[in-house]
Amino acid sequence: MKKLIAAALIAVMTLSLAACGSKEAEEPATATTPDTETAPETETDKEEEPQENQEPAATPDADGGAYGEFTTVTDGVLTMGTNAAFPPYEFYEGENIVGIDAEIAELLAEKLGLKLEIVDMDFTAIITSVQTGKVDMGLAGMTVDEERLKNVNFTDSYATGVQVIIVKEDSDIQSVEDLKGKLIGVQEGTTGHSYCKDDYGEENINALTNGATAVQALVNGKVDCVVIDEQPAISFVEANEGLKILETEYVVEDYAAAVSKDNDGLKDALNAALKELKEDGSIQEILDKYIKSE
Repeated sequence: MKKLIAAALIAVMTLSLAACGSKEAEEPATATTPDTETAPETETDKEEEPQENQEPAATPDADGGAYGEFTTVTDGVLTMGTNAAFPPYEFYEGENIVGIDAEIAELLAEKLGLKLEIVDMDFTAIITSVQTGKVDMGLAGMTVDEERLKNVNFTDSYATGVQVIIVKEDSDIQSVEDLKGKLIGVQEGTTGHSYCKDDYGEENINALTNGATAVQALVNGKVDCVVIDEQPAISFVEANEGLKILETEYVVEDYAAAVSKDNDGLKDALNAALKELKEDGSIQEILDKYIKSE
């Protein structure tokens, strides 16, 4: 009987040891299998991730094209520097800056997949702000001229401007030829300022901070006339009785956006977007909204 019990105990221990041995033999295989199966996936993931990161930061247009690679001062934002005292191109409506340039800039930002931010500043600070990277572009009824081209690049033109002369209705100034010897009011830093300085000398110029101040100087008799862009001139004359615009044009010029010389990518992207906005009539629609044809 003891032999039978001993034999039974030996059999149970043998089965128990066999079971433990089987479990220990299986566990390494189970642990190894996930490593073996996931290793190729991990390797594949490592190969795919750089491809995603290397794709250019470009915004596709409706036709599936792209505006190319460019940088902005703030990621996801197109920052526009302007002087919001130049109706109808930029002016305040309540606390908001509105006008031709503001609406065109909004469409440009949308095309490039960016949010628009407008920074109001002195007109004379705009070029420097573009140069130093404080803003991405200057959009302020700004004319392309040789002096500015020394410091910044310009996009393609989006509108044509005309320099005109504002006088009092009883003024003896009847044409451009009558400006000689007169005291001319201008907005400091504008092409009107530059043209008049070259044509009549700095001593005959009263350069003021903005167009409204220059027109007020005319109303108060502190200057004999004001040379300024036609569209703001129309707004200023409508707002001030006793003034008129001479029929004689002083200078015809093109408006464009100023961009840093170090950011050709942004200039190219803006030009591509401007081209589309011209072709689909969006820019003309904005111009017609603010500039009423006679």
